[in-house]
Amino acid sequence: MAKICLCLSAKTLERNLEILGKYRKYADIAELRVDCLDPNERLMIRRFPELADIPVILTIRRVVDGGFFDGGEGARINLMARGLAYADADKRRNFAYLDLENDLDVPSLEEAARTFGTRIIRSYHNIETTDADLPFIIRSIPHSGNDIIKASVKANSTRDVLSLLRAGRECTGQDKILIAMGHYGIYSRILAEKFGSFMNYSAVLNEPDISISAPGQVDIKELAELYRFHKITANTKVYGVIGHPLKSTGSPRFFNTIFNIESINAVYVPFPVDSLSTFFELAQELKVCGLSVTVPYKEAVIPFLNNHHLDIIDIGACNTLLMGLQGWEGTNTDARGFSDSLLKFYGKSNIKKHRVTVIGAGGAAQAVVHELHRLGAKILILNRSAYKARDLAARYKCKWGGLDNRGIEMMDKFHDIIIQATSLGMDGCDTAGSSTDPVEMYRFSGKEEVMDLVYNPEMTPFLKRAANAGCRYQNGYDMLIRQACYQYARFTGKDFPEHLTSRVQFGNT
Repeated sequence: MAKICLCLSAKTLERNLEILGKYRKYADIAELRVDCLDPNERLMIRRFPELADIPVILTIRRVVDGGFFDGGEGARINLMARGLAYADADKRRNFAYLDLENDLDVPSLEEAARTFGTRIIRSYHNIETTDADLPFIIRSIPHSGNDIIKASVKANSTRDVLSLLRAGRECTGQDKILIAMGHYGIYSRILAEKFGSFMNYSAVLNEPDISISAPGQVDIKELAELYRFHKITANTKVYGVIGHPLKSTGSPRFFNTIFNIESINAVYVPFPVDSLSTFFELAQELKVCGLSVTVPYKEAVIPFLNNHHLDIIDIGACNTLLMGLQGWEGTNTDARGFSDSLLKFYGKSNIKKHRVTVIGAGGAAQAVVHELHRLGAKILILNRSAYKARDLAARYKCKWGGLDNRGIEMMDKFHDIIIQATSLGMDGCDTAGSSTDPVEMYRFSGKEEVMDLVYNPEMTPFLKRAANAGCRYQNGYDMLIRQACYQYARFTGKDFPEHLTSRVQFGNT
């Protein structure tokens, strides 16, 4: 089973011990990043394993490999030798591991380590990209005995993560550590067991004085508690959410919390995706069982479906995928989640003949318009790209326009309810230089009922204007919970336990 390694990157040994004490219960191993220590602290590393009382990796990372040691190789090797000197017969007082780069050839250092049971990690780093010949590189890393092979590369795309996964699987019969650094590779860390990795390096993100030692590291508490890292096995089912850029998503907190409460052997992870075709290759190799779909892929995933519910054809968007016997099956839980939420918010059993403006024409907006039409509303669709509003409106024979003066004027006749169904205002999804209020020219009268499907932040600029004008308003959190409950039913084959609703929530990860 994969282990959690806590990276200790404080400037002093005392502070590193303090951090270790605080997060010890989550860690199997600690890595002392000597390159992060103040120069005078580096001379006192020998006693650290005894003080730490946990297996410790001795690492002195060079700048070229993403570390902070900018001295000469001779000085670095001398520091490593100092850390290994005066080895004790009690192995617990020695460094348990020594990290040596694949191009470092110092036989005496290796011999000193192995003589007293210090296991060598032979590491390769590429902090810029993922090498095309990664399988060859991994096989070529010099090693012997029980050495651990480590490949840590920067993932700039979904293809890079897939390449790392396949490279690791080509190199069998060897303990290895595989890390896809950066945002795209976050799930390679959470799913270390599925990637065949001996351990995953984690960080502490809530300590202001501690720097992250590698891009994309997951907070150790989050890794252990939210993702239940130590319980992930070959039999653990994998679910997740796909999107781009997926900088902010609360879905893992909701699903992993309920999986834990219900004792379901499953984990739900974020999958930042820049290529759907590549991701579905990766998903097949990881045996992903189900997916939530968010911006911008709710329409784009439809060609990848082998089967789908009728609502997918009617709506034209899909937000839920389930792996079936014939391949990916798709459905849309946004629609039901939205209409349930709207009727509760509005306090009526139907909205027949009510005049409603929908802002947006993407995947979420399509589910909204589908439900509004089913409920008998009269609808106006406004979108920045007016032709998309036109095409969506044509399916339901409703009014449409652009987000211009003419469109804003049309809202005066469709303002019983106003629904903001774009990602504008969402944390992590704003376009530089663009307004986060799509209808900033519209002046609220205070009589409108206003919904924004964005839930993070709780108050978007659009909602703030509506609230200041005296409108009743609601963000997208209630809809989010409702559609997630329907997704849970699709994933597990059983209804969401309503008595647990108050115990689960969405939150950023």
